Amino acid sequence: MAKTTDGSSKLLWLMILLVMMSTVAAGVAIYLVMNDRSNGLGNMQEQQLERKAPIFLKIDPFTVNLTDDDFGSRLLYIGMSLKVGDEETREILDEHMPQVRSRLLMLFSGKQASQLTSPEGKRRLSEEVIAVLSAPPLTEPQPPLDIRDVLFTEFIVQ
Repeated sequence: MAKTTDGSSKLLWLMILLVMMSTVAAGVAIYLVMNDRSNGLGNMQEQQLERKAPIFLKIDPFTVNLTDDDFGSRLLYIGMSLKVGDEETREILDEHMPQVRSRLLMLFSGKQASQLTSPEGKRRLSEEVIAVLSAPPLTEPQPPLDIRDVLFTEFIVQ
C-alpha cells in the first residue's frame, strides 16, 4: 500500500509541476503579445510625428468675364488655393503671381458658365489650372512645379 501512495504523490507533484509550467508559459505569451502591441503603437505615433504639414498658396479672388452663351454675358467670381508639394514651388508661384493670375484669367475667360457649374466641370477646371501653371516655365531655369491640388474657396457664376 505504501507503493500506491508513493505513486499517487509522484503523480500529484507531476500535475502541480505541469500546471505551474503552463501558467508560466501563458504569462510569457501574454507578455510578448502585449509588448508587440505597445511597440506597434509606438511605431504609429512615430509615423504620425513624421507627418508633413501641407503647403498652400492662396490666390486672391478675382472676377472674370466668361464667354457669351445663350443667356448673354456672364461673370465668374473665383478664389482658390493651390496645394503644393514643396516650399520651392510655393516660392516660385508667389514670386510670379502676376503671371499666375494672368494665365488663370486667360483660362477662365475662355470658358462658358455651363462648363463650370457642375462638379465634373469644376474637377476638369482644376486639372486645367494645374496644366496651365505647370507649363511653359514661369522663369528660366525653373525646376518642375509640384502642384498637387486646386482648392476652390470661392466660386460664383452670375
